[in-house]
Amino acid sequence: MSGAKKPSWVVDKERNRRAEARETVWLFGLHAVRDALMNPSREKIRLVVTKNALDKLEEAVAASGMEPELTDPRHFSVPIDEGSVHQGAALEVKPLNWGNLADVAISGAGEPLIVLLDRVTDPHNVGAVLRSAEVFGARAVVAPRHHSAPETGALAKTASGALERQPYLKVTNLAEAMVELKEMGYTVIGLDGDGTVELGAAMAQVGKRPVALVLGAEGPGLREKTRETCDMIARIPFAGGFGSLNVSNAAAVGLYAAATR
Repeated sequence: MSGAKKPSWVVDKERNRRAEARETVWLFGLHAVRDALMNPSREKIRLVVTKNALDKLEEAVAASGMEPELTDPRHFSVPIDEGSVHQGAALEVKPLNWGNLADVAISGAGEPLIVLLDRVTDPHNVGAVLRSAEVFGARAVVAPRHHSAPETGALAKTASGALERQPYLKVTNLAEAMVELKEMGYTVIGLDGDGTVELGAAMAQVGKRPVALVLGAEGPGLREKTRETCDMIARIPFAGGFGSLNVSNAAAVGLYAAATR
C-alpha cells in the first residue's frame, strides 16, 4: 500500500544516511592539509590559510585547483578545537569513502593483512595505527561505525598523511566483519595480555595465510563477543612486569610480526 508507514529502522537508516551525506571534517596542519589537497579522491570544500602557510602549500594548492581564503594568523577562525596546532592551514573536506570490506580485503593494495579495532575511540591512537598500517603494507584498518574514533583533524594530524592513503573502513557490526573475513580465508587473531599463545608462535601456526589482527581499547580490552569470534588470542611477551603496550604500539608490533613472517 503506497501510504504505508515505514518501519522505524528504515526511517533511522535513511536519517543516518542523510546526516552522513551532510557531514564534513576540518583537517588542519601543513602535512595533513597538503596530503588531502594532493588526494584526487578527497572531496574538498573550503581552504583557509595564512600567507605564510600558503607559501609552503603553493604547489599542493595549485594541483588541487582550489581558491584559498587568506586570513590573518591572529584571527584564524575555523571550527577546530581551541589549541589545535593548525600551522595556519585548515581544509574542510568530506570523509573518504573506501568502499566495502570484501573488495578491499580481497583485492586491495598491499599484503592480505587487516587491523580491526574494537571500540578504540582515541583519535591519536587510531591515527598512529593508520600510520603503522601504511608502513607495514596492511590493506585496511576496520572499526565499528559507532564507538570508534571518527575521521577528525586530530586523527589526520596523528596519522601524518596516512589517512589519505590507508583505508579506514567503518562497519555496522565488528563480529560480523570478522566472520566475513574468515569466510574470505583470513585467520583472525586477537591481541590481548592474557592470550594463550605468544604472538611469534601464533604467526608460525598461521604460516602465509591472510591475517586479521584485532585489538581492543585500553582498559576494557576485547569485548566478549569479539574475543569469542577470534580464531586465537595471542599475547605480546614482555621482559618486565611494568604493564603492557598501548593499543597503537601493540598494533605496530603485531603488524611487524605479520608482515615479516
